[in-house]
Amino acid sequence: MSFHATQTAELTWVMFAGAAVIFVLVLGTLGFALYGSAQVRRPLSRRWLIIGAGVIFPVAVLSALLAYSFAVTARMARTDTPPAVRIEVVGEMWWWRLRYLDQNGQLLFETANDIRIPVGVPVDLVLTSDNVIHSFWAPKLAGKLDMIPGHVNLLRVQVRQPGLYRGQCAEYCGAQHAKMMFDLRAVTVEEFQAWVAAQRLPAMEPANATLQVGKQIFMQACTQCHTVRGVNATGTLGPDLTHVGSRSSLAAGVLPNTIGALAGWIAGSQHIKPGNQMPSFDQLTGENLRAIAQYMDSLK
Repeated sequence: MSFHATQTAELTWVMFAGAAVIFVLVLGTLGFALYGSAQVRRPLSRRWLIIGAGVIFPVAVLSALLAYSFAVTARMARTDTPPAVRIEVVGEMWWWRLRYLDQNGQLLFETANDIRIPVGVPVDLVLTSDNVIHSFWAPKLAGKLDMIPGHVNLLRVQVRQPGLYRGQCAEYCGAQHAKMMFDLRAVTVEEFQAWVAAQRLPAMEPANATLQVGKQIFMQACTQCHTVRGVNATGTLGPDLTHVGSRSSLAAGVLPNTIGALAGWIAGSQHIKPGNQMPSFDQLTGENLRAIAQYMDSLK
């Protein structure tokens, strides 16, 4: 669990406990007023009790809870130390563009939907959108934070233990809102550094004739929308596919990342996720479809 999730859980339990105490006291007073004897009910009509229980007590308790909530949220929002990692997260229709930045804000590499962060260090997620309002939410990591066109929101997270955190867009953004998911994997610092080094490398050259055919088909059909670093594919409308074979899922968490799922997505993307910006390439022959799927799977 992350620092933000721990603080959120603590705030929730304190608020719940405060509300429960007030609820029990109110019900108890109501019970005495309705069913108590005349001797018990008589003190309930005294002015000092009405003012104390009806005005002073709720004002004092609610003010204390409000001050506590402000203190907790201030701790969660504190960014007085520089982050170890900065990731620009852009909400697309309907997937997540991820741009890993260096300490000077320069682009290291771009990927999609599959977020990796190191444990034990602060990580800044710079959230924005180029189209409609989205909302970044990983329930076990932190609270929801909106991604608003023309505006930048900052979410700082610090995960304590390695693990997988499932995320979801939490703001209705169109027909495929429910199929806009992501995986956030927290790994050790050493594993993260090795992953970053691998992601910065260009795509590997095809190792056999089948992969070479797949590459040729990809260059003919996909380069207007997709980038593969190391070859002449520089499209920016869709996700960067330089290392798509190393990702955990396809289509923003809709499909597992297997050769069969890749082929199915290429041939029937509009059937699987209607309205997304990728057309279905259902005119490809079975042989060519397998070749391009195998080529994309080889991009580790």
